[in-house]
Amino acid sequence: MTAIRLLLVDDDPLVRAGLSLMMGGARDIEIVGEAADGGEVEALVDRTRPDVVLMDIRMPSVDGLTATRRLRAREDAPQVVVLTTFHADEQVLRALRAGAAGFVLKDTPPAQIVDAVRRVAAGDPVLSPTVTRQLMAHAAGTAADDRRARARARVAVLGEREREVTVAVGRGLSNAEIAAALYMSVATVKTHVSRVLAKLDLNNRVQIALLAYDAGLLDEDRPGRDA
Repeated sequence: MTAIRLLLVDDDPLVRAGLSLMMGGARDIEIVGEAADGGEVEALVDRTRPDVVLMDIRMPSVDGLTATRRLRAREDAPQVVVLTTFHADEQVLRALRAGAAGFVLKDTPPAQIVDAVRRVAAGDPVLSPTVTRQLMAHAAGTAADDRRARARARVAVLGEREREVTVAVGRGLSNAEIAAALYMSVATVKTHVSRVLAKLDLNNRVQIALLAYDAGLLDEDRPGRDA
């Protein structure tokens, strides 16, 4: 099995040491580098070619939000998981919009952080439906009417099945759950998700979920409910 290549980014050396210790116990994860600031990340990524970057969101020079946005704008960008101490931090929401595949709390049990790295490397976001709802609720408090209008204009390019898949992703369903709800194969779901990402110029499923919320799609009837 090819090991997951992981880059650690945190300005606290004790946090980096703790992360390194917990990740070092996983045989399928290889730590290929460490950085103390977001400004070091791009050069390290060029040298180490990580699959996943575990990124602190608050750093003194270049923060995790800026570093994430820069990384995700690159071709063949690694997946990014942001680290935070607050589950409803506005900065976290902005990081997800910038292309992060999810987030973990710094006090998350070690086994769950290791699992988050594995899931992101496999292409799955590290947001449970519960956490997704918390983020959506937080977004609702600051959402403006013009953002909804812009989001609706963007999703207007989707076909009917793509729209249904978008809503299902927004509800936090896995590919298998979407397949069961919409009576299609998992392979077909993956194809629709890929098309949605391409049409909407998004990086990952988390951004699909956020856009679905912004557009008000999650207020509509659950797809496949009456099928």
